[in-house]
Amino acid sequence: MKIFDLIIIGAGPAGLSAGIYAGRAMLDTLIIEKDLEGGQILQTSEIENYPGSLDIESGPTLIDRMVEQVKKFGVNKVTDTVVDVSLDGEIKVIKCEKETYHAKTIIIAGGAAAVPIGVEGEDKFRGRGLSYCATCDGPFFRNLNVYVVGGGDSAVQEAIYLTRFAKKVTIIHRRQELRAAKSLQEKAFKNEKIDFILDTVLKKITGGDVIEGMILENIKNGNITEIKADPDDGTFGVFGFVGYKPKSDLYTGKLSTENGYIITDEDMRTNIPGVFAVGDIRKKSLRQVVTAVADGAIAAVQTEKYLEEMA
Repeated sequence: MKIFDLIIIGAGPAGLSAGIYAGRAMLDTLIIEKDLEGGQILQTSEIENYPGSLDIESGPTLIDRMVEQVKKFGVNKVTDTVVDVSLDGEIKVIKCEKETYHAKTIIIAGGAAAVPIGVEGEDKFRGRGLSYCATCDGPFFRNLNVYVVGGGDSAVQEAIYLTRFAKKVTIIHRRQELRAAKSLQEKAFKNEKIDFILDTVLKKITGGDVIEGMILENIKNGNITEIKADPDDGTFGVFGFVGYKPKSDLYTGKLSTENGYIITDEDMRTNIPGVFAVGDIRKKSLRQVVTAVADGAIAAVQTEKYLEEMA
């Protein structure tokens, strides 16, 4: 039975960063990824806030370089889907659809995903005017109109943030009242750049290469409203904040979590020895590629220390 020093579950920025550091440390490492390397960042056409990215950087170009680094350091990778995990004991067991793998340590880098708005045109315009991250994509909508779908804390917080860049921000919410904390609501109501369309749902996003229009429906009277981009702008932005879900179902009841996010300490350690969690799947205050790669580096270094103590 083959026993790896380390298995990394997920090959987004956090998992790849962990792989780079683990490979440099000469740990016998396996990365398991069910899809393409990169995760959510593959949907990002431009990255301008990652340190050192002076020229136009995209999610795919950044991930391509990280993947090459992982290969350079001799890290193994398989494409498989994890269906169950056994994390207790000195040897961890990762059961996948194709094979079962064993390791002394595990780094969980499964990530998280924005809950889709659930409207016609969503798949077409994702990354082409439709975003789920104001911090990531807000600067690309300077002096444009922006619409935020949602009424909770995240939606209102991100709407306030987007006023730094947008010409006008309009919150679209299906209820008459927002669900966000009263303090956040007060800030939004006082902000002259924020408008509200309540009792309304987004039904369809339209356009060619970018968003050019959308259709709204008032849920009380059924009235349909079509919104078109300002002719001088040619487009507008739509941000979806109807929820965010960590990909942590496999670990429910096995690791300490809060609202589905895995709880770790500052060294990425979970409540089970030898098991670490990194990136968007763990409880943290900022989910960005720069914090994901930092998580991965920390976890890999701590994994090496853990293995040394086991020896």
